[in-house]
Amino acid sequence: MTNNLSLTSQLDFLVEVDKMKNVLRANLLFDNSRRENDAEHSWHFALAALTLAKHAKERINIDRVIRMALIHDLVEIYAGDTPWGDIPAHEHKAEREKEAADKLFALLPAGQSREFRTLWEEFDKMETPDARFASAIDVFMPFFANHKTDGGTWVSFKMTRDRVYKRINIVKDTIPSLWPFVESVIKDATNKGWILNK
Repeated sequence: MTNNLSLTSQLDFLVEVDKMKNVLRANLLFDNSRRENDAEHSWHFALAALTLAKHAKERINIDRVIRMALIHDLVEIYAGDTPWGDIPAHEHKAEREKEAADKLFALLPAGQSREFRTLWEEFDKMETPDARFASAIDVFMPFFANHKTDGGTWVSFKMTRDRVYKRINIVKDTIPSLWPFVESVIKDATNKGWILNK
């Protein structure tokens, strides 16, 4: 009976998280055709982490990083996406996401609920090598998308060089081999006026 209840709750959870496909992000797809959704972002984040894992400065457990990638934005089903450039939207972001986590992870059997919640919280705190690497990839992918979409959200949110550097700086310490590319992109985007030179 317990196994049937667990299976039922897991299937209910999978139905609920399908809503992630409807959560639109500010970033565009790399081909500039439309806005990306959260499910696409999470998949691309997981694949990027797997692809770039050997560039991590610290020893990481890529399995845990991929799990974080799949779980990190699930709360946005209820909390919505909060674009980094939208400063007012960040005011109550932590509270919205905590309430969403309480509601969403409660759908799972107790042990799995704790496991998913713990991974989500670890990612959010960025205190472990796995979480720092995951966070660097999570920040890098929208950065890379902006580069491929004529400035993307840098243009729409009138981003300055200082703010872009502040946001992407985690890459410098976590994936240092990627940093020369990051700097070349910022220089190019500033020259093209996609990033404001401030």
